[in-house]
Amino acid sequence: MAGVFEVEVDGVEHDHGLGHHDEPNQVDLSHLSPEEKWRLEHARMHVKHKGHEAMHAEMVLILIVTLVIAQLVLVQWKQRHPKSYNLVTLFQMWVVPLYFTTKLHWWRFLVTWFIFSVVTAYVTYRATRKHLECTTPRLVYKWFLLLYKISYATGIVGYTVVMFTLFGINLIFRIKPEDAMDFGVSLLFYGLYYGVLGRDFAEMCADFMASTVGFYSASGMPTKHLSDSICAVCGQPILVDVSDEGIIENTYRLSCNHVFHEFCIRGWCIVGKKQICPYCKEKVDLKRMFSNPWERPHVMYGQLLDWLRYLVAWQPVIIGLVQGINYILGLE
Repeated sequence: MAGVFEVEVDGVEHDHGLGHHDEPNQVDLSHLSPEEKWRLEHARMHVKHKGHEAMHAEMVLILIVTLVIAQLVLVQWKQRHPKSYNLVTLFQMWVVPLYFTTKLHWWRFLVTWFIFSVVTAYVTYRATRKHLECTTPRLVYKWFLLLYKISYATGIVGYTVVMFTLFGINLIFRIKPEDAMDFGVSLLFYGLYYGVLGRDFAEMCADFMASTVGFYSASGMPTKHLSDSICAVCGQPILVDVSDEGIIENTYRLSCNHVFHEFCIRGWCIVGKKQICPYCKEKVDLKRMFSNPWERPHVMYGQLLDWLRYLVAWQPVIIGLVQGINYILGLE
């Protein structure tokens, strides 16, 4: 479908269409293809911003200065008050994407967000009770470990689809590039978002449970003495010796000689983001714990999620702050 649009720049009329129109200021967008509409918007943007180079340079400078100051403030806040920083970041992670997806009517995300919120709220409620049931630690780590693995697989599939689209492999299956890219980016977003959010909730639950059990304290000495026959993560007896292979679960000994259920200590380190012994706080050697090369990507993926938390939680806030400054200064 042919479309015509003309834009006047400095008194000179530029024809960006595929024909001629008697009235250059009137454009029927309904007859334009998506590519022609994009070209029209692109031409209008050039007309609008022509001669504003100094203003644009000032806006870029404001953006850079705001990013640097915000980063320094966040780092100092995290170092001085880590608990409040983590709570606010978790709230930001949970609410900010909800606002944008509701505004854009992304119903699939809203459905998954609601399911995640309901299940996580129940698990968090169980983990924060003063009277901790013996099955609660396993329930918490099972849910968040399952969520972690699903988000990991979803992110990998999304990344693979994006790369296949960039190399044109989607054309073999007669899939449009924009459809394949949208699908891949959506999967990548789902995987990374729920991976970050799940790890933050898991860390909070791990702190509550460990403090309730009494073998771990975020600051100070534990309130209970740890026996070799008790797991400090879940507080339940250890039934299998370290040198034996269990039918249901194995036992793992850290370099500090404290013994735990293998499932518990893996959940503590990977899902709960704790790289210290739950009892004596000695540094855990993750390379020795995850000697299998197929398990090491989970560690790297967890580190990636920690880095992405800043982009998801605080980047929209910083960009909004920059836009507010530009609005106050009359910059557009």
